[in-house]
Amino acid sequence: MHLIFMIERCLEKYLLLNKLMKHIKVLVEKHSDGYIAYPLGMKAVVIGQGDTYEEALADVKSAIRCHIKTFGQEVVEEESPVLEAFVAKLYLSSLPSSAPSAVQFF
Repeated sequence: MHLIFMIERCLEKYLLLNKLMKHIKVLVEKHSDGYIAYPLGMKAVVIGQGDTYEEALADVKSAIRCHIKTFGQEVVEEESPVLEAFVAKLYLSSLPSSAPSAVQFF
């Protein structure tokens, strides 16, 4: 009987945590000097960084928690409008004449 009670309590906690848990998509970029991570679907700019992928994720997770704690759950969109993110590399033969000189094309 005691085991059944413990299992029920664990299940209740799991369901409560899952209900409270937010799923946030995070974009991680690799740069020459480390990694940058930022969440998609937030109503603010939150960024994490680190020397490794894991450090950047841990840093942005901490920043997200701090931001939510400071400003409330409403800073997280109910459902991110971003379904997937892709990286594409475009090769252009020349810079279009109408583009500002500060714009760089790959």
